[in-house]
Amino acid sequence: MGKEFLYHEIASRFASQIKNGVLIPGEKLPSVRMLCKEQGIGMNTAKRVFLELEAQSLISSKPQSGYFVTYSPLSRLPLPEVSQPSLVAKHREPNALIDKVYRSIGNPALTLFSIGAPAQELLPLAKLKKELVLATRNLEGGGTNYEALEGNVKLRRMVAQRSMGWGGNLHESDLITTSGGMDALSFCLMAIGKSGDTVAIESPCYPGILQLAISLGLKVLELPTHPVTGIDIDALEELVHLIDICLLVPNFNTPLGSCMPDESKARVVTLLATHQIPLIEDDVYGDLYFGEHRPKCCKSFDKDGNVLWCSSISKTLAPGFRVGWVAPGRYMEKLLKLKLVHTISSTSIVHEAVGNFLRTGRYEHHLRQLRRTLQENAQQYVQAIAAYFPEGTKISRPQGGLALWLELPKEIDTAILYDLAMKQQISFGPGRMFTLQNQFDNCMRLCIGLPWSEKLRLKLQTIGNLVKALQA
Repeated sequence: MGKEFLYHEIASRFASQIKNGVLIPGEKLPSVRMLCKEQGIGMNTAKRVFLELEAQSLISSKPQSGYFVTYSPLSRLPLPEVSQPSLVAKHREPNALIDKVYRSIGNPALTLFSIGAPAQELLPLAKLKKELVLATRNLEGGGTNYEALEGNVKLRRMVAQRSMGWGGNLHESDLITTSGGMDALSFCLMAIGKSGDTVAIESPCYPGILQLAISLGLKVLELPTHPVTGIDIDALEELVHLIDICLLVPNFNTPLGSCMPDESKARVVTLLATHQIPLIEDDVYGDLYFGEHRPKCCKSFDKDGNVLWCSSISKTLAPGFRVGWVAPGRYMEKLLKLKLVHTISSTSIVHEAVGNFLRTGRYEHHLRQLRRTLQENAQQYVQAIAAYFPEGTKISRPQGGLALWLELPKEIDTAILYDLAMKQQISFGPGRMFTLQNQFDNCMRLCIGLPWSEKLRLKLQTIGNLVKALQA
């Protein structure tokens, strides 16, 4: 039996026992060495068995303790429906709702399920502080001078090196640094679009992208989107004649957490290149995968420089540092001109510190810990939601990222639910924030970037009780 088939076969047996209740939540699995002995397999094969089970959210690892069952049949809630946005709907920005939710940022009295970033307790703050001090020592003038327009060479070099992990094979000269991921997206939209152009996006979509597009005078076309596999590519193909720009978050987008399969990414890249429609790819969540491998990007399949790949450390390392970058392909000169006009130079000290943090390998170590924590958090959230929310609740199944998307019974208005939750010092993302249309009123986004605790469990129970009270 081949090794590939063997590890799948063993993992499938474990998965079946877990799903059938033979192995129950909390039960410890054999160690890697014990599994090798029991099954007559090598260490690498045994490790792949456990990685496969982790990727399916059936087990989780505890440092120095081993692997434990986390799946409960009771926690397997249905998936949310595929979105069905209208083509003819008028744009109606939920500005008041967005302002209300984002005013809660930084309020220490609130439980912020609404903020899509890891909590500071999950970040390597002490190590980052040391890098900032070193940056002031190493940079000429202590970091007071302007740097090259393209941005910090060390940072660009490290981003280029790391791109090999997802098939990007970028060179430092392919990249421009920016003040965060939204800065990169803004430059891209300004470089390739003009007022009145139509940009196609996922539906639901991150509110910042919607607001950015509207502020630039762009029309927004929301695409049907599956909670697991992303946009409906057949729908994109049918509508391609209406589109001037496409902006997608293919890897673990917020709020759905969907991840487009590689073949879908390749198909989208080919389709858009054929019609000469540029694709802006926001890959800010790509490093937060729960499985064995980082997913590829659309940029991996780009042969014509038609994909403008954007990312940052805002969702992985330091949201407040405002460090991002873009590989703009054939639009390099347009973006350089925009950066010159709008910012002249990136913040040299911070970008130098992040570049060095990536160079030392500390970033990879941090990411491994963060991914493990986020995966465990997702499992804890799902089990709590299954226990406390009413029948009919549906929930996404992300294999990475920072968000869970809930679809509540139709009669629930999560804008009203938000006001009730705020009286209990709880903030979340009401579904209407994530669209320009009258949809998702019964949906909500929960960020999983908070350290799990008994307090969080009780807060989720409180939300569930409020939902039930609204049903009564």
